[in-house]
Amino acid sequence: MHRERLENVAFRAGYGAVLAFLLLPLVVVVVTSFSKAGRIAFPPESYSLVWYGEFFGSARWIGAFVNSLVVGVGTALLATLLGVLGAFGQELEADGGDGIVGTVLVPIVLLPLLIPPVILGITLLLYFNEVGLRGSYTSIVLAHTLWATPLVYFVMRSVFSRFDWQQLDAAHDLGAGPVRSFVHVVLPNVKHGIFVGGLLAFIISLQEFVMALFLSTPSTETIPVLAWTEIRQALDPMVSVVSTFLIVISIAAIALAALVTNLEWVSRQLS
Repeated sequence: MHRERLENVAFRAGYGAVLAFLLLPLVVVVVTSFSKAGRIAFPPESYSLVWYGEFFGSARWIGAFVNSLVVGVGTALLATLLGVLGAFGQELEADGGDGIVGTVLVPIVLLPLLIPPVILGITLLLYFNEVGLRGSYTSIVLAHTLWATPLVYFVMRSVFSRFDWQQLDAAHDLGAGPVRSFVHVVLPNVKHGIFVGGLLAFIISLQEFVMALFLSTPSTETIPVLAWTEIRQALDPMVSVVSTFLIVISIAAIALAALVTNLEWVSRQLS
């Protein structure tokens, strides 16, 4: 018993040390965003909200923030649609088909994650130049969707694996068509997974940098692209301010996903 207790303490201490090591850079970024000086220094000599005021007073930063939101929402919608349809189709085939499409689908879905982002960015730049889409929101949304769809797909595969498919068979036996069965039987049972997949795609898009660097123009540049441009000119606390916003949005999205998918647990904790 004593040995087991020591092992538990050692495991928790190691887990806590790794967690602290990973979170420390985020703390540094947030703290330096409140610096009053014109350069990044940790700890700051004095604290102020002056750089937050600079952010909200800059049309270029606000424009980049809006661009990131537009691209993120577009990516979340498209990646969620493709990921859900892919996972759902593979489940149906595994249930009653020969499995050929499912065997081919997994490597295809994984392929964008295996290609280096720089190569993918150059390839997409050439392609979108040919079709006249370079610099548009559509090109960046499609590029981010290549990365986000595999993650949504695997989230939905996990969600569908816990779904009782006999309910779908029962709906078919009662005369419901494929669309009606999905909307009234499958969707209510997997909606939390779809929501989490969509949030995951949104966060991936919000922080993606390499492909957006190749495909964006000054009118469509996102927050990471503008931050990279500004860092090359001067390392001031504005970069920390922008990073803090991205961190807060990511944490808020995770908290929202936990809240939506586990409302009963939250209700028990609040009662």
